[in-house]
Amino acid sequence: MRRFHIFARRIVLAGAILSLLLVGYAYLKKRPQDLPWTRLDLSQPVGMFTGRKIAALGQSPDQCRALLDRAGVAYTAIPPTGSGQCRYGDAVRLKGDKDAVAWSPASVAPSCPVVAALKLWEWHVVQPAAQRHLGQPVGAISHFGSFSCRRLYGRSEGDFSEHATADAIDIAAFTLEDGRRISVVNDWTGADKDAAAFLRSVRDGACGLFSTVLSPDYNSAHRDHLHFDQADRGAFGWRACR
Repeated sequence: MRRFHIFARRIVLAGAILSLLLVGYAYLKKRPQDLPWTRLDLSQPVGMFTGRKIAALGQSPDQCRALLDRAGVAYTAIPPTGSGQCRYGDAVRLKGDKDAVAWSPASVAPSCPVVAALKLWEWHVVQPAAQRHLGQPVGAISHFGSFSCRRLYGRSEGDFSEHATADAIDIAAFTLEDGRRISVVNDWTGADKDAAAFLRSVRDGACGLFSTVLSPDYNSAHRDHLHFDQADRGAFGWRACR
């Protein structure tokens, strides 16, 4: 019992030290978004806990939509749809905006936490990476959809996919301002090194915003798309970036 108490005290002490280090870092760098207990603000750059805070919004649809409103994101809230394991109640569809990336098909309506992460991804990851690697912005992003009532990998049994609750989206390609198309299936390992570098940059940048990011580097099932989802695994739950 005495050993247990010593161990518990050490855990508490370690947690306190870690908290102080985080506070010191955030204060010195003037980055409150790097603290786990500060409020999420979509106008701020991506912080160490941004992705976890966004995933937690799945429990607070009204709060999530309020964040989109404050950030000036134009959207349409979708009525609750489905039943049982295949149901969503917080999906939103982005409205066309001349200053925003277009989505193809435009009818996609992921859950609000996915949309919040997608907007930050667009602002802080996709467009900077496009300018850095390709010298021009992205005009449109093509996808394979969000909501799909199915289990993981389309199996007949086992856990349901995050797609079953619209908490995921599969990204297939990017169309640049000049009309050039960069696709995962053709350019991940293609001859164009700049295009390949761009795709890896947007994959890596998504890892700080989504609970799960899977690419062709993960397995052959993802050879033609990047899978992003917002599975809520808690403030310190595991996250996947492959």
